[in-house]
Amino acid sequence: MTLITLPPDYKPSKKEPFMNEMQQEYFRQKLIVWKEDLLKKSGDTLTNMKEEGGLIEPDITDRASAETEKALELRTRDRYRKLINKIDAALRRIENGSYGYCEETGEPINLERLEARPIVTLSLEAQERHERLEKTYNDE
Repeated sequence: MTLITLPPDYKPSKKEPFMNEMQQEYFRQKLIVWKEDLLKKSGDTLTNMKEEGGLIEPDITDRASAETEKALELRTRDRYRKLINKIDAALRRIENGSYGYCEETGEPINLERLEARPIVTLSLEAQERHERLEKTYNDE
C-alpha cells in the first residue's frame, strides 16, 4: 500500500473518484482515531472499576447506586468492544477494497453517510429495506 499524506483540510468530495486512495486514507485515519479513543475510554472505565474495587457501601441506597453505575460501566465497555470489532472490520474492508460499497447491492454508500457513521455496511436504501422487513416480522 502506498503511503498517502492527506492535506490537513481534506474532506472527501463527490467531485473525485469514489473511494480513491485519498478517500480510503481519510476513512482509514478516521477509523483509527475513533478506535484509539474507544480503547482509551475503555481503559479509563477499567481503571475506574479497579479503583472502586470491592468497596461496599454501608448505606443500601448508596450500594444500589454504586451497583447501577457499575452495570452502566459494563454496558458501556461492551458497547465499545462491539464498536471496536466493527471498526476493525471496516479497516479490513479498506484493505481489501470493499470499503464504502453496500454489502447488499454493491453500490457506493453516500459519502455523507460514511462521514457520519464510517462503519456502515449498507446504503441508506438497503438499510431502510432491512428496517422495513424487521418491522414487518416484528409486527407479526
